[in-house]
Amino acid sequence: MKKIFLFLLIATSVSLYAQVKDYELGSANRQRQSQGAYYDYSEPQSLNIKVSVWGFVRYPGRYVIPISTTTSDLLSYAGGPTDDAVLEDLRLYSVKSDGSEEMVKFSYNDLLWENTLTPSNERAPKLSAGDILIVPGDPRLYFKDWYSLTLSTISTLLSVTTLIFVILR
Repeated sequence: MKKIFLFLLIATSVSLYAQVKDYELGSANRQRQSQGAYYDYSEPQSLNIKVSVWGFVRYPGRYVIPISTTTSDLLSYAGGPTDDAVLEDLRLYSVKSDGSEEMVKFSYNDLLWENTLTPSNERAPKLSAGDILIVPGDPRLYFKDWYSLTLSTISTLLSVTTLIFVILR
């Protein structure tokens, strides 16, 4: 019993004092690593932060980027939005230093398609360490998808019908 209590005490103390390293100065590894959805775009002479991109982008994952990177740059690093992405509802989730959580919604279409930059346009928020950019989307079915679903359904129905006829014979 004492061993279990000691183990639980050590496990909880380690988890309480564990810290995620979201800042790093420079980078020893300048290669872009794409294994395991970890991408390194850091600059050796600047302060770099770690952020994540989730959702309907070509390369979702964890990114090490310079602190001066904008949301547009991060979206470009992630390979851009896919066809299914909803660019009117991008979300930037961040945890503040006091422990509070904040989610900022903004529209990327305003930045892409407006002819002039006016103060009324919602600006893309500034990135900080540990932020998560969420790109929501709606999966779309194209003709090939509908065709595949239709053929699969017809094939299944024919197989079941054939099986019933064989059994009843």
